[in-house]
Parts: sequence; C-alpha cells; structure tokens
Amino acid sequence: MLENLRKYQVILASNSPRRKELLAGLGVEYEVRTLPDVDEAYPDTLAGADIPEYIAREKAAAYRSLMRPGQLLITADTIVWLDGQVLGKPRDSDDAMAMLRRLSAREHQVFTGVCLTTTEWQRSFTATSDVLFDTLSEEEIAYYVDHYHPLDKAGAYGIQEWIGYVGVRSIRGSFYNIMGLPIQKLYGELKKI
Repeated sequence: MLENLRKYQVILASNSPRRKELLAGLGVEYEVRTLPDVDEAYPDTLAGADIPEYIAREKAAAYRSLMRPGQLLITADTIVWLDGQVLGKPRDSDDAMAMLRRLSAREHQVFTGVCLTTTEWQRSFTATSDVLFDTLSEEEIAYYVDHYHPLDKAGAYGIQEWIGYVGVRSIRGSFYNIMGLPIQKLYGELKKI
C-alpha cells in the first residue's frame, strides 16, 4: 500500500510516541526529525479546529528552509476543546487534576490538525472527535495522574491509557485522532499524493 510514497523520503516532525506508533502502523517508512523550541503560539482570533491546523502549518514552516526536493514532511498538533477554551498540556500534576475534573461527566472535542509539506506544495486538514467522559471520582483522577503522569498530553489524558478504559463513556469520530493522529484520514490524504 501507498506505493506512491516511495518517491518521497517521509519525515515525521514529532517526538510523540503515539504519532510514531500510528504512522508505523500504516506501514510507511519514515524518519523522525525534530527541532527544539518550535513555536506553538496562535492568534487569539482563532478558535476550535482552526487552532491545531494553524499550529501544524507553523510547525511545517519551521522546517521549510531545511527541506530538500523529494522529502515529504508530516506535522501535527492536537488540542482538547471544552467550553470554548483549549485544554493544552498541563503545567504540573495539580493542573492535570484540574483539567480532568473539568472533563468529568462532560463532552468535549479533540481536534488534530495535520500538515503535509514538500518543497513544491502543502496540504493541511483537521479531524474532529467528540468524547464523553463518565463522572470521575477524585480517587480515580489522582490514581491516573500519579500512575500515568499525563503531562505531555493535551487535556491531561491519553485515551489509550487507564483513564480511557474506565472514564470514556462514548466517542464520535476517530479514536486515533484522540491519540494524536487521525490515521484513517491521513491515509486517505496520502493516497491522493
């Protein structure tokens, strides 16, 4: 599958173990390249799904001058969106617990923006998943934060971890999008290249 990608050196610009695992699951040969301190700021005028797609394009822009013909760069960004606000990566354990309290017994959206870039063209898209959490007790929240340390995850949770097993009541949309890469949608976009 995806024989059309053989003409490209595919580069994943992410240190996320989840994104690496998901892209590898497609059978795509790729290498990981990351730059330190890529700016993930966005204009205050953006909201919801526009935010991660903007950030994914900005991440790509940071690599653009380093790219050579024949390379295909994949950048992505994921946010959790609740009550018109971004729940990003928590600052510390207390912040993680506060985020999980806010998500308890509520539905929220997970948006992942993806940008595909070569030296000749660029294409970006966003995927959306709706997640409904069951009521989480203080004990469950503390257990999860203490044992899984979700400080590198948007919204302070990984759906593929214990909290997803016990806390997620329903999902509309891609499970893998919630993990950080809408792999089915990405596959469709890669087939078009």
